[in-house]
Amino acid sequence: MKKDRLIAKKSLGQNFINDENFLKKLSSLIVTDNNSLIIEIGPGKGALTKELIKKEIEQILVIEKDDRLIDNLKIFSKEFKNLTILHQDALKIDYNKIIKNNSIIVGNLPFNISSNLLMNWIFLNKWPPLYKKMYLMFQKEVGERILATHGSKQYGRLSVITQSRCKVKKLIVAKSKIFSPEPKVDGIVLEFTPHSKNIDMDIKNLEIIVRNAFSQRRKKIKTTLSSYIHYLDKLSINSDLRPENLSVTEYCKLAKLMK
Repeated sequence: MKKDRLIAKKSLGQNFINDENFLKKLSSLIVTDNNSLIIEIGPGKGALTKELIKKEIEQILVIEKDDRLIDNLKIFSKEFKNLTILHQDALKIDYNKIIKNNSIIVGNLPFNISSNLLMNWIFLNKWPPLYKKMYLMFQKEVGERILATHGSKQYGRLSVITQSRCKVKKLIVAKSKIFSPEPKVDGIVLEFTPHSKNIDMDIKNLEIIVRNAFSQRRKKIKTTLSSYIHYLDKLSINSDLRPENLSVTEYCKLAKLMK
């Protein structure tokens, strides 16, 4: 097929998965039911889409920016009537408008914009969101930062903000050899389940706190969070700690005190 001759665009961060066993395994880990709406980000040549189509679900919406890939995706839409193609930049979409009840977001995300996309879904206006789960591929290093717990070197802004709103679980490692072109690093698929632990917190306040805290990782929070010393005192948080020593819960408590 024509799609097999398409070369991945480096500018779009494309790395196509060409290992059928991996795709079948990944699809089997994506939990759906008859009412599920799958929103697939960056379907590329449709390798994972072909597996997702086999599930008994209500609809699949695929979002693809690359003009070259749209015609090939339309072939799938003829085979599966509930497949809808959105020819847009995934970073520029208002997800508040397209995510419905029982949505599941899936994506072999372009590595160069994966964190930005994740933040779009974490910062949705309505929380808890309408989506039930997200199954997302990241560079392994980025995935480890999302999963990191306080006290570790990988722990930072991405860990705190994501975990403040989702339970995150490691699903499967994607070896670099399954991609075309083959990247220099492995990938990792994570499962995100939204929770309501911090429903009374303004996520934008949390963003301000953690951005300040981790702006100079090696400095103590009495320096990086000097403007919030009275909040630290109120919560009995030792200001001689470094930013990676504070738990997600402690950062959320700080954010809740902000007016």
